[in-house]
Amino acid sequence: MSEDTIIRALKRAAKKRTRLKQESREAAAALRDYASQAHEQGVSITRIAREAGLSRQGVYDLLGDRPPS
Repeated sequence: MSEDTIIRALKRAAKKRTRLKQESREAAAALRDYASQAHEQGVSITRIAREAGLSRQGVYDLLGDRPPS
């Protein structure tokens, strides 16, 4: 590959990385919001975790809560 081709590919990859990081932040915020709404509506942490593909501890971390002792 020529240097120009590599540089163009590098720039495309960097733009894609930036876009995907933003999409990831947005998806995490949506997941947090929906998990919070579900929890407020009485959905169990276990169910939220199962449906979101997280561990229960992951849900507690997402919600900023401590698991009950």
